Amino acid sequence: MKKILSMLLLFGGFAYGQNGIPTDYFSNPLDINLVLSGNFGEMRANHFHSGLDLKTEQREGLPVYAPADGYVSRINVQHYGYGKALYILHPNGYTTVYGHLRSFAGDIEKYVKDTQYSKETFEVELFPDKTLLPVKKGDLIAYTGNTGGSGGPHLHFEIRDSSQRPMNPLLFGIEIPDSKKPIVSAIFAYPVGEDAHINQSQNRTKLRMIKQKDGNYKTEDIKAFGKIGFGITTYDQQDGASNKNGAYSIETRFNGSQKFKVLFDKFSFSETRYLNRYTDYNYYETNKSMIQKLFRETNNPLSIITEEDNNGFIIVQDSLQSIYTIEVNDFNGNRMYISVPIEGAKLEILDPKNIEKTDDYIYADHATSITKGKWSIYIPANSLYEDTYLNIKDEGDVLEFHEDLIPIHSNISITADISSYNEADRDKLYIGRLNYRGQPYYTSTTRNGDKLTAKTRTFGSYTIASDTTPPTIKPVNFSEGKWISNQNFLQLKITDDLSGISSYRATINEKFILMEYDYKKDVLTYNFNDNVNLETENNLKVIVIDNVGNSATFEAKFFRKQP
Repeated sequence: MKKILSMLLLFGGFAYGQNGIPTDYFSNPLDINLVLSGNFGEMRANHFHSGLDLKTEQREGLPVYAPADGYVSRINVQHYGYGKALYILHPNGYTTVYGHLRSFAGDIEKYVKDTQYSKETFEVELFPDKTLLPVKKGDLIAYTGNTGGSGGPHLHFEIRDSSQRPMNPLLFGIEIPDSKKPIVSAIFAYPVGEDAHINQSQNRTKLRMIKQKDGNYKTEDIKAFGKIGFGITTYDQQDGASNKNGAYSIETRFNGSQKFKVLFDKFSFSETRYLNRYTDYNYYETNKSMIQKLFRETNNPLSIITEEDNNGFIIVQDSLQSIYTIEVNDFNGNRMYISVPIEGAKLEILDPKNIEKTDDYIYADHATSITKGKWSIYIPANSLYEDTYLNIKDEGDVLEFHEDLIPIHSNISITADISSYNEADRDKLYIGRLNYRGQPYYTSTTRNGDKLTAKTRTFGSYTIASDTTPPTIKPVNFSEGKWISNQNFLQLKITDDLSGISSYRATINEKFILMEYDYKKDVLTYNFNDNVNLETENNLKVIVIDNVGNSATFEAKFFRKQP
């Protein structure tokens, strides 16, 4: 019997928490105790996490159950992202989402497989009619897996409102044991304005933390003046897991008056990339640690900021003593306090802010076109969060396009003139971003005559690269002319070291077969349970194409005993 997470009201109906959210409507989608590897709203690369990552005991194939009545409203199968994902719309208007699945169950699996074979493609996005795949609470709907961008076996679980905005599933009565206080690992101060300073510095300043007897912290006393903001590096851990998950809320006060509050209850997908404005992007790219800025800068519309006075900034006056406090909470009410004693002192600035001025100054709210040698750059309005100098240089086939220390919100176009290349070679060219080893990483590229264009949201060095080598295809669990009657799967390894894999197609005895592509392992897998046109003697053919059109073909004969 699956564990129900909250009890029904004594007199029937459903229990509702604050803001009218039902707290006993959804049951546990897994038949195990819930342990989190990731929680709602925690900060990931370029986005906030939109659900709970439920641990599956380091296994795949655990049954997933419908937590309430409803119907399958959407199915998305893709190589990346959520991998195999299922969406159920419930009568109360909420949608539950299940990502990184190994497979679907019953009629859902058959519906997906039938569609994949009819379209002869693995990747599909389906919107079944509401009468086609109804589910009842407790029905088996899928099996957990590790598909898509998953870093290990788990179930990604979401609850979305009627506007498809992800909400914190813990608001719905889902209980995760948590008796630990949030952890605060660092506090930073940010002087803002020409005359502001922290300890005579105009730059971001890390404050020394001193642990108190009650387990909370105070920082070293600081001398400051002018308009100041603060930032925090913090995480939370639940019972039974060592994963560093996100905090639920952070609230700041200045001399007892509330200045700023961030609350991870819900957000919209349209705003999630503004994480790069909310956090200190420069610090993350340099130190791989995220600072949450406890103030709102321009071009930051995040709705998770629920309270603010003067956008969270404080004004420190000369010769006045003051106190700034930060309270970090997890969902279960465990709290951590940090106090920052401040002595107002207008002092000489010994560490001024250093702004490197270049020939290319970009106004964030204006579209900008720049030409450097054979390279052209188009920066749409509002691609950057603030006005800034960019360091842009051309080195022939290499474009040095600033450093990846500034976030880009909307795609920037980079165009390269390839008229100096032989016509026969141009089809094999692409634009690649150079990694730390100086090797090009394929950036989605289109060609129009003698121009290559790529769109990017990452600064760095880009080059015109060539790929004339076809992909490689190697069998994993079989060989030419062998019997494989005892195997459930047919597997091949496909790789392309330059532009990367674009597409593939496989047939047995000239009939299409569905092969699943695991890009993390570079493996194609065919499940013999599909039983597509199998005979005793079978001819397999696999064609793999890379991103510039190089093609490789693999053919092999195998034998399999038929039932």
